[in-house]
Amino acid sequence: MKKKGHPPYQDVLFIDTATGTKFVCGTTLQPNATEMYEGKKYPVYYVPTSSASHPFFTGSQQFVDSEGRVSKFQKRYLKKPLANEAKETKQMSSIKKTSKQANRKKKKDAK
Repeated sequence: MKKKGHPPYQDVLFIDTATGTKFVCGTTLQPNATEMYEGKKYPVYYVPTSSASHPFFTGSQQFVDSEGRVSKFQKRYLKKPLANEAKETKQMSSIKKTSKQANRKKKKDAK
């Protein structure tokens, strides 16, 4: 392998922000923060979800949203005014009607 072609590989301390669980894993990440863990100083990387907090691995159906992503999505897309929906359905029905009328005219003209 070339010496300059690859990022340095090192042990990094990962901290789950949802549960506070800490684990060390080898990676090419280069975080700036450091912390002591089991008597050794490691670079630290904060993860929002790990196997300690993910519902698939914990067996719970509870969803941990530490960054508020779900609430942002709900605010943005789920509160759609009914007036806009009514306008859209009226527009779609008028478009369908005009396209049906145009098709009928074409059929008559072809005969």
